[in-house]
Amino acid sequence: MKRTFFVAAHWDSEANVYYSDSDIDGLHIEASSLDEFESLVVELAPELIIENHPSPETSPPRPSSSSFRPSLRESTSLDATA
Repeated sequence: MKRTFFVAAHWDSEANVYYSDSDIDGLHIEASSLDEFESLVVELAPELIIENHPSPETSPPRPSSSSFRPSLRESTSLDATA
């Protein structure tokens, strides 16, 4: 069963960092560039998905960074209600 997760990068102009918004439990990222942000997503997301979002079936094979391809979309708006 294929599952989809999202990670969005938002810019905080006061702190000068990109921060994450995601449905992956435990994924909280801050980075000064989108390249750094993407690198952290590729490094951290697969492990957090395995640990925090178990499949109802038997454990799936561990994803490698070569099979994990984030789709980043930059957002420059801040949501004060979040």
